[in-house]
Amino acid sequence: MDNNNSTQDKKTLTLEDVVIHFAGDSGDGMQLTGSQFTTSSAIAGNDLNTFPDFPAEIRAPAGTTYGVSGFQIHFGSRKIHTPGDTSDVLVAMNPAALRVNLKHLRDGGTIIVNNQGFTPKNLKLAGYEKNPLDDDSLSNYQIHRVDISKLTANALEDLNLGSKIVDRCKNFFALGLMYWMYNRPIEPTLSWIKVKFKNKPELIEANTRALKAGLHYGDITEIFTTRYEVRPAKLTPGAYRNITGNTALALGLVAAAQKSDLELFLGAYPITPASDVLHELSQFKNFNVKTFQAEDEIAAVSAAIGASYAGGLGITATSGPGMALKMEAIGLAVMIELPLVIANIQRGGPSTGLPTKTEQADLFQAMFGRNSEAPLCVLAASTPNDCFIMAYEAVRIAVKYMTPVILLSDGYIANGAEPWRIPKASDLEKIDIKFPTNPENFLPYKRDEKTLARPWAIPGTPNMQHRVGGLEKEDKTGNISYDADNHQKMVDYRTEKIERIANDIPDAVVHGDIEGELLVVGWGSTHGAITSAIERLRLNGKSVSHVHLRYLNPLPKNLGEIMYNFKNILVPELNKGQLSTILRSKYLVPAIGYNKVQGLPFKAAELENKIEEILRG
Repeated sequence: MDNNNSTQDKKTLTLEDVVIHFAGDSGDGMQLTGSQFTTSSAIAGNDLNTFPDFPAEIRAPAGTTYGVSGFQIHFGSRKIHTPGDTSDVLVAMNPAALRVNLKHLRDGGTIIVNNQGFTPKNLKLAGYEKNPLDDDSLSNYQIHRVDISKLTANALEDLNLGSKIVDRCKNFFALGLMYWMYNRPIEPTLSWIKVKFKNKPELIEANTRALKAGLHYGDITEIFTTRYEVRPAKLTPGAYRNITGNTALALGLVAAAQKSDLELFLGAYPITPASDVLHELSQFKNFNVKTFQAEDEIAAVSAAIGASYAGGLGITATSGPGMALKMEAIGLAVMIELPLVIANIQRGGPSTGLPTKTEQADLFQAMFGRNSEAPLCVLAASTPNDCFIMAYEAVRIAVKYMTPVILLSDGYIANGAEPWRIPKASDLEKIDIKFPTNPENFLPYKRDEKTLARPWAIPGTPNMQHRVGGLEKEDKTGNISYDADNHQKMVDYRTEKIERIANDIPDAVVHGDIEGELLVVGWGSTHGAITSAIERLRLNGKSVSHVHLRYLNPLPKNLGEIMYNFKNILVPELNKGQLSTILRSKYLVPAIGYNKVQGLPFKAAELENKIEEILRG
């Protein structure tokens, strides 16, 4: 090794935050590369936020723009709210990855390309008439052409592996190079490789070599003269782990089941991006969790209702098209008044729509998507961490008020990751369940005076037989009734029960001044972009505040009072204006919708521009 080119002779710059985008074919392992870089950054103590972006096709044709898979990570020594509006570094494994993601790279940003990926065939598939690396089209960026495929093959040449296996290791070379450039710990990935390929020692050796080869290449090559340091963020002391929204949601459900002493039953049918909830919960058999992969969405939710009828905690998880199929059964759960948690991990629609892209356009469906008057509670998680909290809350409300609860997440939250401070079990609120056992004066629809919840009597309890079903129930007895006055009474009861949940949820909180020129009202995954935009605008003296809603039905009791204190209301949503329509209808406020349906989350800069436009009048 030439010591003149070693790390000790290369300068190190300290940065507050960095955005890196890994991109390549769907078979290039970019999601794995990004997730390993994320884990390493979390262990290094950085705050972070990620945005995985992958194609809908299981295996799109190699080299095509619609087959590009990407992973963006924003990590820093300060609080990070979004995966970043633009990237500082683009790692592109082929021309298609460059073409798709170049528009998201900031001026002056760094491009690291796999030289061997820029073949005439790949250039043609990506729509390039000539190689952009050889002309002036990329003059605004710092270009580093690295022979990633060739260098990986050189590192593995004595292992006698097939060419396909060798090619699949090139992502670890790129990862090692980025570890060197940003001074990330390599040990977590080395440990992961040993566990992942424990039955294939040749793959352990191959991926380990590729990772270390990338690391050493950054150290000895002359093309990289600078490496960067991003110091740990000042996080609240505690035990942390890196977590995605779907994992957090699953853990929240398990924690709630443990704290309520209920057996958790998940009935689900695989659907992107909700399938990971099924995968996660299937690992918790030792915590009295049962998972059932049903033959379809209708069977999945019906089985979950059956579990609740039998005294368990019935859960189902799906996405938009699956919600449509489940709605008749959810209406049944409303009628028979049983606890049920329905996690809807929203995606682009309608129909199959954009199955791997994010959207938050199922709010109307959650609020009004059943026949007749069938109200239920609707909650929304705002970050991956918040998925744990709101899953726990969904269970608490469902069992206390004997009602189905819809919990809305979306693909951005579900697949995105951030550091999660692991709560202590002792800090979680106990969820008390009281199954009636005394048959004296038992009536299956006699209601609690405070919550209007009916008793949860488990079938088989002596002398407490009762009817359930989709036909209207007689007040108190639960017998089938076609009486007009009784139907009015039962509809009113079911409506009032949901409205009373407002007495049992926290007030909305204003971030910023409690009155002023503009209030931004958001829900769900818009939280990060809104927070970033508001923070920057307030530092510049703008009169703007923020309320983020996690309880959508019922809404917090003080929300109307808050909104009346502002001249303008802005509601950014990844839909055509669903919450803004509800707010205008309920509170008669002139809410301004700012809407986007591109399968992508908002950028903070987009919101800043819109807010300044409104403030200018």
